[in-house]
This record gives sequence, C-alpha cells and structure tokens, in this order.
Amino acid sequence: MAKECLITGKRPVAGNKISHAHNKTRRRWEPNLQWKRVWIPSENRFVRMCVSTRGLRTISKLGVEAALLKAKKRG
Repeated sequence: MAKECLITGKRPVAGNKISHAHNKTRRRWEPNLQWKRVWIPSENRFVRMCVSTRGLRTISKLGVEAALLKAKKRG
C-alpha cells in the first residue's frame, strides 16, 4: 500500500536533514495517515480508507460523497 491519502493525494516528500555542523543527509517527511472506516450512505456500507488528517477535515466539511467525487476528479 502506497503512503498516499485517498482524499488529498498527499505523499511522502524528500529533502535533507541538516545537522548543527551543517552535514546533509537525505530524509523523508511522511504524511500523517490514519486508517478510518467511513460510512457511505449511497452504497449503504462502510469503506475502510487511509486518509490524512487534512483529508478527515475535508470529509467533515464537504461530506463523504462530495469528498470522494472531488478526489475522483483529481485522479
């Protein structure tokens, strides 16, 4: 399973960790992903999805079906 939010599309990003002595080593910033069980009224069932905390806020604001439609349009 890729570490990607199904709603917002957030993925890990890479960059440099810089020490006090200014040594540079590669590192990754992971998105804050949570497994959530979401009720979809139109399908009358629960769906388990991996979403970021920002994605959870989007679901709360728009509703589940509107958020999924927006995500489908995004790709």
